[in-house]
Amino acid sequence: MTSQEMALDKRFALAKAIVQEAGAMALDYFNRRESLVIETKRDLQDVVSIADRNVEMLIRERVETMFAEDGFLGEEFGHTTGTSGYTWVVDPIDGTAPFVNGMPNWCVSIAVLHENVPVIGVIGAPCHGELYAAAVGEGAKLNGKMLSLDPSRTIQNAVTGIGANSYVAPEIVADIVSRLLQAGGNFVRNGSGALMLAYVAAGRLVGYYEPYMHAWDCLAGYCLVKEAGGWYHPFPTEDENLTRGAPVIASGPGARSDLEKLAGVA
Repeated sequence: MTSQEMALDKRFALAKAIVQEAGAMALDYFNRRESLVIETKRDLQDVVSIADRNVEMLIRERVETMFAEDGFLGEEFGHTTGTSGYTWVVDPIDGTAPFVNGMPNWCVSIAVLHENVPVIGVIGAPCHGELYAAAVGEGAKLNGKMLSLDPSRTIQNAVTGIGANSYVAPEIVADIVSRLLQAGGNFVRNGSGALMLAYVAAGRLVGYYEPYMHAWDCLAGYCLVKEAGGWYHPFPTEDENLTRGAPVIASGPGARSDLEKLAGVA
């Protein structure tokens, strides 16, 4: 095993351990969510609570203890540059709106980049008892079972995930949904883009498209999808681009062409 492979394996093991610990903390907050003080950020739909902040702080502390030289980007506390070539990209609770409203569609998302490429993706969905984990060259697994995408599944015979938020005009989202339906497809939206990307890796969704997402929402899911045999549209990760939003598209092999057309990137 090369030194780079050892470095990756150590970070992969840590990411899986952290997501379990962070997921347990988040689930405890979820089970007593009536006591949380809910705040808003950009608008009334963009919410945050002490749960998001404390879960991210836990993840940061665990990473800093083991890999102080690594960079770190979290949704709640921003970006810290590193010197190792590795950067952790974290959403402590993706799907905060479902979380605070008592719905189980939320997750803890941890990605690790090496030289700007997602090489580790771990997503924990505590309410469902599910752990999605992938590392470059090692495949993707759900609760230890290897994932492999079926190329016969298309937007016409399966379901596509669609995301929306206040960064995108309502008429744009309506047009996306309309064109997907006209093409013979159908869609779901569960409030967590990271979790829906994990569902693409698991073959539950044939693809996912959201016109604007942040790195912490998508990069773990991107690694999962790629290692399960799928495809993703590149996300800009170099320098300050890592902290900006961009379109997110990922799919199984049978839906790539249709989703590229739907997103206008073909």
